[in-house]
Amino acid sequence: MTGTDFDELVRLCKKKSTAAQQQLYKLLAPKLFGVCLRYAGNRTEAEDILQDGFVKIFTKIGQFDFKGSFEGWARRVVVNCALTHYRRESKLCAVSDIAEYDTQLSPDDVLSVISSNELMQMVQQLTPQYRTVFNLYAIEGFSHQEISKMLNISEGTSKSNLSRARCMLQEKVEALYGSRRKNV
Repeated sequence: MTGTDFDELVRLCKKKSTAAQQQLYKLLAPKLFGVCLRYAGNRTEAEDILQDGFVKIFTKIGQFDFKGSFEGWARRVVVNCALTHYRRESKLCAVSDIAEYDTQLSPDDVLSVISSNELMQMVQQLTPQYRTVFNLYAIEGFSHQEISKMLNISEGTSKSNLSRARCMLQEKVEALYGSRRKNV
């Protein structure tokens, strides 16, 4: 689908065309579901977030002004739905001493050791607070200042949660890698 075709599809969605909405859903749902999976603890939660996201997308589509990519705009709506979901479900907690968890992931290419699906499963096993901060920082590219405002936490708490998430992921990768080395 070309850019102009996509823009026309969005225009039709703004006019509440159900056929256009179905087509837009079919085009974007797979990509946006991947975003939802990163924030959710499981597929069911991800499906709930995706559904809420599309309700918001179609409700707020009139606000899209064609100044950027619609896909980027829709992604932001879905990320905000995920954040709303986790604000309702859990509270972020500060880690008392960031230095205790301030470790760097191994410089080895993690994906050469494990598959992207395994990494996704590891991220999903993180607590909601660590998973959310990790996704916002490492995947979405937000700064700690932006994350602190989005989640109503201090920048230090954001840094602590990210650091702890990285540490936990590193431990999981090392445990998996170690078990694979023993089996070779």
